[in-house]
Amino acid sequence: MTIGGLAAAVVLGAVIGVFGRLLVPGRPGMPAWLLMAAGVVAAFAGTGLAQVSGLGDGGWSPWETLLQIVVAAAGVCLVAAFWPKGAGDRP
Repeated sequence: MTIGGLAAAVVLGAVIGVFGRLLVPGRPGMPAWLLMAAGVVAAFAGTGLAQVSGLGDGGWSPWETLLQIVVAAAGVCLVAAFWPKGAGDRP
């Protein structure tokens, strides 16, 4: 993976994290950087799952993107469950 590809993965992962957050009801109470980090991890995990299951063909795939968003929503739920309440809030 090139530097440009890695930078694109981080940016798209942050966007996927936001979309995943939109699927989670309520307010998770975690900082934006953690939400973006969960999105980046979910993007890589979703890509891996899509490749293993045969949904990803190496290019852009709507199924792969949908899988990434679903994994991001699950990741946001998981991180929100373990993140201390109010730790990401500003006074």
